[in-house]
Amino acid sequence: MTLLRPAKTMGAETLVKNGEANAPLILGLQPAALVDHVARVDWSLLHQIPGERGGSIPVEIKELEHILSELKRHILASIDEPSPMKTMAGGSVANTIRGLSAGFGVNGGMIGAYGDDEQGQLFVSNMDISGVNISRLRRKNGPTAQCVCLVDAYGNRTMRPCLSTAVKVQGDELSKDDFSGSKVTDEPCSLGFSFIRLSYSFGHYYTMRGAEYGLFYLITSFSAWKLVLLHKIRLDGVYLSLQWLVMRYGIFNLEVIQAAIRIAKQECLFVSLDLASFEMVRNFREPLLRLLESGDIDLCFANEDEATELLRGEENADPEAALGYLSKYCRWAVVTLGANGCIAKHGQEIVRVPAIGEAKAVDATGAGDLFASGFLYGLIKGLSLEDCCKVGSCSGGAVTRSLGGEVTLENWQWMYKQMQIKGLLLPEIQN
Repeated sequence: MTLLRPAKTMGAETLVKNGEANAPLILGLQPAALVDHVARVDWSLLHQIPGERGGSIPVEIKELEHILSELKRHILASIDEPSPMKTMAGGSVANTIRGLSAGFGVNGGMIGAYGDDEQGQLFVSNMDISGVNISRLRRKNGPTAQCVCLVDAYGNRTMRPCLSTAVKVQGDELSKDDFSGSKVTDEPCSLGFSFIRLSYSFGHYYTMRGAEYGLFYLITSFSAWKLVLLHKIRLDGVYLSLQWLVMRYGIFNLEVIQAAIRIAKQECLFVSLDLASFEMVRNFREPLLRLLESGDIDLCFANEDEATELLRGEENADPEAALGYLSKYCRWAVVTLGANGCIAKHGQEIVRVPAIGEAKAVDATGAGDLFASGFLYGLIKGLSLEDCCKVGSCSGGAVTRSLGGEVTLENWQWMYKQMQIKGLLLPEIQN
């Protein structure tokens, strides 16, 4: 039986056969497509909005419309930013996948749903133009989620998303077909993961530059260690590729997150999780801890505030302690520290990488999302933990140089220059 999917078009009626398009190397699960309205505003508007500054609290549609109606009276003019407000496809996962596709040339795709409205069409068009595979997006009857991103004079952002009435993909709608094409190998999943676990547990990165194919010995244990398979794995370009599912924590999406993880593990995908916001961690900490301690999360990203909330009430609740906690359950753990760079841990290795000093911060929206883009690019290319952090620092710095979570062509060029200066592996695609 041939499975048909929506094509990379604005409508859902046009279908393509599964597998006709290049399969994504990294898939992003964002249950609800989301459109960002990003604007630089003065303090008086921020004083009117309930909740703490710098975070992300869901609002109802009436409150979102009220904030949008007030924007014009509170806009901060900027010589460097000709457009006082930008509207674009948004959401943490969408920002990360778009960054990987547009700036790093990594084949990325999105899983989720968008509404049959103007915002839904904008989301699909923006992602498609950026080179993202949108064949796993469903169009549904209803509104698309929206978010107001308010940026103060110092570049700090406060977000108010409206998600309650938006269409989204449900857990029981996901199937293996959504994750097809992103496996390392067609061998049984346990064998594929045994190979990856063995190679990383001994700290070996099988990159084999200049070779399209690599031969690797996969060993397992019966009564003793024996050589059981000479395994041939096609590299992505010239590197061994690790396939990933990228997600963001959210209590209202917990059911679909859990369903996606179950299928992803069956399909041999590694799972990356972003902790979303300090409010989400603070208010729904127990389900998050259970998710992390399940051992199903391979890579976790947290910012400094989220890391602090994660261990609230503990004797040590600082980012270093949070990194130690995360690394107990996740193969890779990263805590970003804003202007102080980041700390990361893999196995027994811990690195601290400073922020990129040349970045001219205009808006922090998407900084963590684009850091994740760069870090994941480094992982799939087999870079060291330190270099993964350095690439993330470059891409995270690039997005802060203009308004919104989408990197401009000019700022991609800036990022490539920074990567070159630092001796980092440049993407084959350079805008």
